[in-house]
Amino acid sequence: MTTTLASIVAAHAVERPGDAAYITRSGRMTWREYHERSDALAAALLADGLQPSERVAVVLPDGDSVHVAFLAIEKAGGVIVGIGARAGEREREHLLAKTGARRVIDGAELTAPRRGSPDPDRARERDDLWLLNSTSGTTGLPKVVMHDQARWFAFHDLAVAAGALTSADVFMSALPAPFGFGIWTAHVTPTLLGAPCVVMPRFDPDACLELVERERVSVLAAVSTQFVMMLEAHSLATRDLSSLRVLFTGGEMVPYERAAQFEDRTGCTVLQFYGSNETGALSRTTLADDREHRLRTAGRVLREMHVRLLSDDGRDITATGGPGIAACKGPVNCLGYLDDDEANAQLFTDDGWMLTGDYCTIDADEYLTVAGRASDFIIRGGKNVSAAQVEDEVATHPSVALAAAVAMPDPTFGERVCVYVEQRPGTPVLTLDDLREHLGVRGVGKELWPERIEVVDALPRSSGGKVAKGELRADIRRRLGRA
Repeated sequence: MTTTLASIVAAHAVERPGDAAYITRSGRMTWREYHERSDALAAALLADGLQPSERVAVVLPDGDSVHVAFLAIEKAGGVIVGIGARAGEREREHLLAKTGARRVIDGAELTAPRRGSPDPDRARERDDLWLLNSTSGTTGLPKVVMHDQARWFAFHDLAVAAGALTSADVFMSALPAPFGFGIWTAHVTPTLLGAPCVVMPRFDPDACLELVERERVSVLAAVSTQFVMMLEAHSLATRDLSSLRVLFTGGEMVPYERAAQFEDRTGCTVLQFYGSNETGALSRTTLADDREHRLRTAGRVLREMHVRLLSDDGRDITATGGPGIAACKGPVNCLGYLDDDEANAQLFTDDGWMLTGDYCTIDADEYLTVAGRASDFIIRGGKNVSAAQVEDEVATHPSVALAAAVAMPDPTFGERVCVYVEQRPGTPVLTLDDLREHLGVRGVGKELWPERIEVVDALPRSSGGKVAKGELRADIRRRLGRA
């Protein structure tokens, strides 16, 4: 039998039964408990008639129970349908219908006392369809991504090499479990190493800082929005964060100034993979990279992923260094979208390369830099303005905690630049003139200057934890309509 997550947890239950597998704010689950609880749930699923490869939806917050459910479904020979706990009813119903999942684990199944062992002949293999999750996109109904375990085992090897990860590390994943970033940082890599992972049901920056200090977390995983919120937290000044040595981030453009502040405050090293739920990774930064390369680029391309740059008409322009749309083909790619020929035609080129949808450059030293999503450019008078670059510059203003730039319709230029801002507590209300003056002093080109600012209490988030830009685009259209 191929080594799988279930077989590795079973081994840990024998070799380190009393060590913590998952740590929450209120307790610990040992490797033996993890194995026994997932065994019991798997046996219950089989007793209830679960069929081989049947889809089972899991809708749980990000505590230890979601991992018990994932492992139980694997042991019972089912396929996990991971649905984010923050998914709305419309999104949830869409995913249930799309995947054909008729069983939903949402809490009650995990509290009823039961004993039993699953049938070992029903367990999944590493190359089998293992998980279905959704794109954490910001518009429309999500597509369903197909995963096997093999891709995440390959991703694990890349992560271990990047951050010198070992079983002595204490992990903390602040990410939603069903999505790619949360899968490898909470469900896969800690298990493969036999290291504990700290989890919390919903991200809260002060609670996160408390757990980092209490559990002496050494490897933290958080999207950029989350670690910026930690920097803004009231309790930051009083916390001992000296145990942190690595922060893995990604999912959004890494804001240079804030990432540098996080390193200076904690002494840790900020690392990232560039990729997506679908592609896995195209490049990574490592402990061997200097700060400029770690925070100004997305790292060196991964040879295993055969990264290419394509022009808009599909020509290979890798030799020019770009910019071009990044494409890849390698061991950490997903299996494609479930039952969606149209979406797969957009995801893959005719000759089988997976497209990212991002414009990137690759320099002579093989460092990749993301210019912005093909869909996240603001086209002002025929000129492409990178929303990611606007956000990076706006975030340098001392009053700005978080920023998101979107296109607003304009009858003359087609689109103009609008920026939504969360302010730091206690700072004066930021005006457009204040912001433009700041950017001018920094020497920022006027094409990156916002032409409208909206200060909000909190930026909306998608179910994957990223800023929901679709909501912001809709909001600015409503505001303009009212005006």
